[in-house]
Amino acid sequence: MKNRLSAKPCILGLAVAGLIAGSLLISGYIGFVDSNLFCSISGTGAPTITGYSPAEIQLQSIIHYATSKTVPQQSLDEIHISFDVLKVRCPCNFLVFGLGHDSLMWASLNPLGTTIFLEEDPKWVQTVLKDAPMLRAYHVQYRTQLQEADRLLSTYKSEPYCSPTKAFLKGNEKCKLALHNLPEEIYEKEWDLIMIDAPRGYFAEAPGRMAAIFSAAVMARNRKGSGVTDVFLHDVDRKVERTFAQEFLCKNKYYVNGVGRLWHFKIPPAANMSEADRTSDRFC
Repeated sequence: MKNRLSAKPCILGLAVAGLIAGSLLISGYIGFVDSNLFCSISGTGAPTITGYSPAEIQLQSIIHYATSKTVPQQSLDEIHISFDVLKVRCPCNFLVFGLGHDSLMWASLNPLGTTIFLEEDPKWVQTVLKDAPMLRAYHVQYRTQLQEADRLLSTYKSEPYCSPTKAFLKGNEKCKLALHNLPEEIYEKEWDLIMIDAPRGYFAEAPGRMAAIFSAAVMARNRKGSGVTDVFLHDVDRKVERTFAQEFLCKNKYYVNGVGRLWHFKIPPAANMSEADRTSDRFC
């Protein structure tokens, strides 16, 4: 995410701040009348993240985006797609591939929920957390490079532990697309929302998003709890993102909507799929 942030007109920063401010007002006032529109941050005994209450995180986010010229790459229309889902599902478990100046926004839009960021660059993790210590982020090492994308797509079917009926993540060293060495907490939780906006995928030696897309699909299919997994994929103007989304996220089946460079999928757990889909050797 850090390389996909740009200094845009202040109007977008103010719009993002307004979006968060609106969520704060809705949470503070509508929450008192037990509305399901958006999760309340006003309850007593609300959990904190490293000493910060949900309200403090949202207020800091408002201040940040109202005073900064550096804003997320995602457009306001793209942000609204995820925001509309968060309004319904929060507090929820929200996993974000990528860490950047938009991370404070995502965390503030999921008050009382768990929002965790996965970032490829350990130095960038330190830089972001220095200014936003309330964020929860982990450094992740990838085993792939963008230049391997075509080969990985054509050969993954020959590895049994890459198949949808046998695929798993933790310790799965045989399937190169599986993120096998994530922090334990990532494996322990079931993720309601997954945003894929990293790792970098714009030069040959970059990790690319192949493993992130594959692993998101495995997480969604292996979900034990009720409900679908909402998966958001950014930068779908690029070949690898589009191709791997069609292969593993199943654009023909689970695509819901999209705008600009963002696609939104709702992926059911394997238990809720038809027998043909559940036992198929293909994800889609």
